Amino acid sequence: MRAVEVVAAVIERGGRYLVTRRLDGTHLAGLWEFPGGKIGPGEKPADALTREIKEELGVESTVGELIESVDWTYPEKTVRLLFFRCALEGEPMPLEGQEMRWVAAADLAGYTFPDADTTLIGRLSRR
Repeated sequence: MRAVEVVAAVIERGGRYLVTRRLDGTHLAGLWEFPGGKIGPGEKPADALTREIKEELGVESTVGELIESVDWTYPEKTVRLLFFRCALEGEPMPLEGQEMRWVAAADLAGYTFPDADTTLIGRLSRR
């Protein structure tokens, strides 16, 4: 099974991280996540993340360093998640009806994220 490649933005401001909740009717609905999405055919990861942030949050972004790469198999699919540090230009707004929150690092573990995010959440929570 070929892995679906996905990018995610780790956006921090003042010790808080931007997280959004997956919409009903989507894979892993109701779980919290770092914003992002699938890499399109022929698309570079940074370009995909810039596009996803613009579509989901309505702002431009600067994609920084890759901070975590995770291969994870769910019963229905395998994903390769690439987590990048990102900075936003402007104030994000949840354009797709998703919940959005700025969460203190120490509080991240109190939110339910996909299993594939567990290692990163643990690392960020200990900062």
